This record gives sequence, C-alpha cells and structure tokens, in this order.
Amino acid sequence: MRIAAPQMLWLLVVMVLPLIGFLWWAWRRRQVLIAQFISARLLGQLKVGVSPSRQKARLVFIVLAVIFIILALARPQWGTTRQEVRQRGLDVIVAIDTSKSMLAEDVPPNRLARAKLAALDLVRRAKTDRLGLVAFAGAAFLQCPLTLDDAAFSQSVDSLDTRAISQGGTAIAEAIDEARKAFKKDAENHKVLVLFTDGEDQDSEAVTAAERAAKEGMIIFTVGIGTPEGEQLRIRDERGRIDYIRDEQGNPVRSRLNEDLLQKIARATKGFYLPLRGGKTMDTLYEQGIAPLPKTEGTVKLFQRYTERYHWPLAVAIALLIIEMFLPDRSRRRSARAAAVPPVIGAATGTMAVLLFLVLPLAAWAGGPGGALREYNEGKFLDALKDYNQLLEKKSDDPRLHFNAGAAAYQGRQLDEAARQFNQALASPDLLLQQRAYYNLGNTLYRLGQQVSDADKKKEAWENSLKQYDSALKLNQQDADARFNQDFVKKQLEELKKQQQQQQNQKNQDKKDSKDQDKNPQPQNQKDEKNQQDKQDQKNQQNQKDQQQNQADQNKTGQDQKNSDQSQAKDQQKDQDKKPDQSAQNPAGGEPKDQSSEEARREAELMAAGQMTQQQARQLLDSQKDDEQVLRLAPPNKNTSQARPFKDW
Repeated sequence: MRIAAPQMLWLLVVMVLPLIGFLWWAWRRRQVLIAQFISARLLGQLKVGVSPSRQKARLVFIVLAVIFIILALARPQWGTTRQEVRQRGLDVIVAIDTSKSMLAEDVPPNRLARAKLAALDLVRRAKTDRLGLVAFAGAAFLQCPLTLDDAAFSQSVDSLDTRAISQGGTAIAEAIDEARKAFKKDAENHKVLVLFTDGEDQDSEAVTAAERAAKEGMIIFTVGIGTPEGEQLRIRDERGRIDYIRDEQGNPVRSRLNEDLLQKIARATKGFYLPLRGGKTMDTLYEQGIAPLPKTEGTVKLFQRYTERYHWPLAVAIALLIIEMFLPDRSRRRSARAAAVPPVIGAATGTMAVLLFLVLPLAAWAGGPGGALREYNEGKFLDALKDYNQLLEKKSDDPRLHFNAGAAAYQGRQLDEAARQFNQALASPDLLLQQRAYYNLGNTLYRLGQQVSDADKKKEAWENSLKQYDSALKLNQQDADARFNQDFVKKQLEELKKQQQQQQNQKNQDKKDSKDQDKNPQPQNQKDEKNQQDKQDQKNQQNQKDQQQNQADQNKTGQDQKNSDQSQAKDQQKDQDKKPDQSAQNPAGGEPKDQSSEEARREAELMAAGQMTQQQARQLLDSQKDDEQVLRLAPPNKNTSQARPFKDW
C-alpha cells in the first residue's frame, strides 16, 4: 500500500483541527444565544424530544466525512498490475572509458565520476529510448544490453570503476566495434553511440573503426572529459600512500584530453563533439543531437501500475454525510409495538443495517471481474479461472472474459481449457484482442504438442500453432514476440521431421537387412565374426612383415657398423705404427665406445621388447606437427608497433 499524494495529508492539520474548534465554538455560542432569547420556563418545553447526543453525533459525522474526503484526495493505492505501453524511441549505446587515466582530477571529483554522472543525466532525458552500456579500457565488453529498464542501466553505471577491466590502456576502436555488435543487424531504429572518454587512444584505429560503423548507419557523439593541459595521474598504494603512475622511463605520466581525435571520430559518423563542461552538456547533446533523429514506433515498455483505491474513503465520506443529513435532532415517538421491542435489539438492528451497507459493495467487488483479476495477479490461476467461468455463465458472449479465462487456464497448466477459451475469444470485434488471442492460442497449441508422445500428433499440433502465429502477424506485423515464437516452432518442426525421416530410413534398412538374411542362410553374427577374423589376420600378417623389415634394417645397420668398426680399427693400427703412444693423452686407457653402435644395440633391444624406439617416437611427433598447428586454441596476438611503448593508463 502507498499514498500517491502524501502532501494532501497536511490538510488533516490545516482543516480538521480548525473545523473541530469552529464546531465546538458554534455549539457553545448557540447555547448562549438560546439562553439569552428564550426564557428558562419556555426552554424546557421547546426542548422536549431534542436529543443532545444526536446533535453531537451529527457534528462527529461531519468531521469524519471531512477526514475521509482528505484521505481520498491523498489517493491511497494497494495492489499492482503490469501494463504494456508502446513508445517511440531510439537505441542508444553509452560507452564509458574506465582506464586509469580517468582517475585524473582535472575535472572534479575525477573524470570517471563525472562521466558516470553525465550518463545518469542522459537517462533522465532519454525516457522513451532503449539504453545500453559498454565499458572499455584496454579491451571492451557489453556491461548492459539495450533495455528499457532505467533502474538496471543506472545500476550498471554505478558499478563501473577502473578495476572493471583488468587490461590497461584505452582501446576506443574496440569500444566502437563492441557497440556495433550490441545493435541488431535488422533493427529499424537509428544506432546512436555516446562515447565518454579523454581520447588517449591505445591503437590509433579509432577513426577507422568509426568509418566502419558509419557504413552500418551508426552515429557517434563524443564527449570529451578532462582538460587539454591535463594532470599527472596519482594512485594510492596498499598502505594508503599516494604515488604517481609512471612510464617505462620512470617519469610521472600526465594525461591530456585529445580533442582532435574525438572530433575526427564524430565527423566520420556525422555526429559532433562536446566537452563535458557545466551542467547542461547532456541537455545540449540530447536536444541538438539525439532528439531530432526520427524515432521508431512499437517499442514496448512494462509499467507497474498501482491500483487506485480512493473511492473507498470517498464512499465512506458520502455515507457519513447522508447519515448526518437524515439523522434528526428529535427522537420520534415510538409506537406501542416499537416500545415493546427491547432497546438492545433495536440498536443491534441499526448496527446490522450499517454493516450491510458497507459489506455488500465489498462482496460485489470481490466476486466480480476485479476479484478474478486480483486472484490472477496473486498467482491463484485456478481460482481466477473458476471466477471467470462463473462470470461466463451470466455473460457467455463476452470475448474479453473468454480471453482472461484462457490466460488463467494457460498459467494453471489447463491447456485444453485454455485452447477452448482462446478459440472463443477469436470472435472479438476488437482486432487487438483478436491478435493477442491468436498469439496465445499458438503458444497453447505448442505446449499441447510438447506433451504428446506420438510424433504425428505432435507434428499436427505444431503445424496448427504456426497457423495461429501467421494469423497474429497478419493483424500486427510488428509483434516481435509472435515472429520469434513462429521461427522457434518452425525449427522444432523441422527437427521433428528430420527425426521421422531418420526413423523411416532406419526401418527401411532393417527391412532390407532382414530380407538379405532370409536369402543367405549364414547368420549375420557369423559373417561379422568372419570379417573381423579376416581383418585381424591381415593386421597380424602386416605387423609381422613390419617387424621382419625392421629387424632386417637393424641387422644391416649392425653389419655396416661392424664393418665400419673393423676399418676404423685397421686405420688406428696404421696410425699407431706411425705415431708415438697416445696413452698419456687418454689417462683412462683403452679406446672410447662407439655411440652409434651403442644406440643401435639399444634400439634393437627395444624392438625385441616391443617398445617404441626414439626414432619412431620422433617420426610420430613430426607427423603430428600439422595437427598441432590446426588445433591452436588461443587467438593470434595482434601485431603491435615496437617503436611505440605500451600505455597502461
């Protein structure tokens, strides 16, 4: 419950208290005047039958009536309903720079804080537009997709800080490309990008990215944050000490506003550049840049509307005034029959009459369409369906009641009842109600098809669902939900047909195999075992041939190595005959071992043991090099100029 106009409650103090004082003064003044103009002997006779309590009760009724009238003016509300409102608006993406350079305080309190305040100010102006948010530094990502929910967008803006993106730098080109992806390719709205940055671009491809965006119809408005003179960037370390951000040479970094780059980006897309100075920058941007663009109709926004309940205190006030009007000052003479009635019973009868006067309208409200709608909003769908069916018994030709009953049955999973009610609602002369009935009937038929296990019945239900979506789109071609559901059901229907075709093909193949099996008396499993045995024998023969070939190669290699060792020994013998003794130069004595012979012997042992040699392992690795190049998971690094140092701010 809430009060829509709480300022009206001040009237309780301004009007009610003075009214009570005035009525009390008037009562006392009347008593004084009566005593002055009427003698005491005649006053008793004139007051016969006059009830002072009734006179005071009438005054109380007047005060209470005024109080309830003020409460009605305050507009009490309880209970909510959601309502769809179609608007005319644009699609606007807001890109905010979150790099470390935005911590500069040349624009108080700092650049990033001013950018966030400006973005929130833009939300206040763009009430009918869809807004999205892109945060960027060394990279860019979509923080908030295009939405009509201003609260969600504002919350996304408030959560931005310089730690939102771990990669440092300022990549304006990536922010523009990310904004392009956020827009729908077939959108009819104008694509608008509002870029909040200081213009310290990292890769200098921003103008090229803007030209690409201009070809797709995007308009970029750049908002420069900072001053051309700039300021040295200061940060606070873990101990709370203030230090400066330094470049590779150790010098403090001074960040400056690059207005020339921002102007080039805006001109490339037929937008304009504005520096963020003063409190009217966003008003100027919206009035001169965004508002003149043609807006597209059909944007749907959900509003939570509170139900007005002012008529209840107003009704009580009217009842009190009526009672005060017909309540006499004198009590009527009671007849003998009335005198025989005990006064307690008479008072109880009057009380019951007042209670019936107040309770009957409430009971009528609870059992009417309002009560059913209230139960629907509270999630009591089956109770709401029961109430709508009771109303349909009295007024069976009302298509609105059929539509509401169908919606309650659909939410209560009574799909057959929902389909029947939506079919009844199709007779409505209201085209909007008829279009919604077609749309909801399509949803109901799709759900019914999901519950059916028989593929043919499922196919029939989904085909009927597509017909209902077609009828809904004929009445309203701008219904994006109906078009999306139609495409979705088409895909599901195509997959179902493919499954049926595969099952049919499998049945035909099984029939063919059974016929072949009847012709050939040999069982199929014996054929398979024979084929597998033949393949295994061929594989074993091939392995034996490979082993024999490898053994022959190894023997040949060993024979060649042996011949080489013998020739080498003869040469060494000749050298020893000619040269002096070399034992002094080789203290260990003897000849060094031939490494190639040792490796050959080791490979032969590995081959005999059935293990893979080093040569075979090397060949296997070389054969997989191509696969390693194909299975590269990480994207290739961008070619960066080595002449320009990387900026982490």
